[in-house]
Amino acid sequence: MPVAPQELTVRPLTGPDELGLFCRLSYVLDHELADDLATGRRRPDWMWVALHGERVVGRASWWTSTDGGDPLALDFFDLDDTLPAQERQEIGVRLLETATAAVIPAGAQRPEYGRFIPPDWREDAAAREVVESRMRVMEQTGARMLVERLRLEWREGTPVPQDSGRLVFRPVTGREDLVALMTPVMEGTLDAHGQADMATGIGARKAAEKHYDEEFAGFKTPQEWWRIAELPSGEPVGFVVPARNNYHPIIAYIGVLPAHRGNGYIDDILAEGTRVLAATGVDRIRAATDLGNVPMAKSFERLGYVNFERAFDMVWD
Repeated sequence: MPVAPQELTVRPLTGPDELGLFCRLSYVLDHELADDLATGRRRPDWMWVALHGERVVGRASWWTSTDGGDPLALDFFDLDDTLPAQERQEIGVRLLETATAAVIPAGAQRPEYGRFIPPDWREDAAAREVVESRMRVMEQTGARMLVERLRLEWREGTPVPQDSGRLVFRPVTGREDLVALMTPVMEGTLDAHGQADMATGIGARKAAEKHYDEEFAGFKTPQEWWRIAELPSGEPVGFVVPARNNYHPIIAYIGVLPAHRGNGYIDDILAEGTRVLAATGVDRIRAATDLGNVPMAKSFERLGYVNFERAFDMVWD
């Protein structure tokens, strides 16, 4: 039976005790929700449901990295896929617009929307409809596609790459040490988020500082894990940031300076970041790279990383 607009209730959760209600629809990150609520990375008033009677026909939630922070990402947006496409679209738009108006202050930049998707989603008709139905709702509310990314994983038991001896690695000594090298890497970057920052006209230095302050500065794992790669002469070649975020050990960022691209150093630098994390006894290392960044994707593949998933990010200008 069609869901009439007047019969639809759109509201936030009243508290953590309604998590079961929120989980009547499913997504690959459901297992993180309880801990996110407990640690303040998620709040009940950021978690919204669309209800037809007692039936959950849509849900959305924002996330932040630290307790008390502003919403940084819209990372849950699900619809009842048994409903006809047009109904889903109408429910999705109403849910998203109602929840956004309540959660995001008027005039503030809307956080980007990101979703994890199967690696073969284009070839699987059912998966494709799920993905594209979410995209259509976002587009109707003014969002546009920014990037599709490969999500990659190094798994315990995969050979740990050996040091080729071509480069010398040293720990990063502080913010300026890394930002100074990130700045030239931003010029001509293949990373869509980096390109988007550069397109605002803030310049490579400010783009590097923004990336450092918004992501790297929040890592609680030792900065001594971060590595600068140099030639035996001491000339810097690139860097890698192995870390652990709130959920996984990760290769957070990797870069080769423009003057040294094309020499295969990316494999040496990625290998060092992998060695740093593997030495801590982790059972997996997560990473991601844009679908269009073919050199980086091939490097991950050569070093034994598996493409287990994809993701896409959409933004509101």
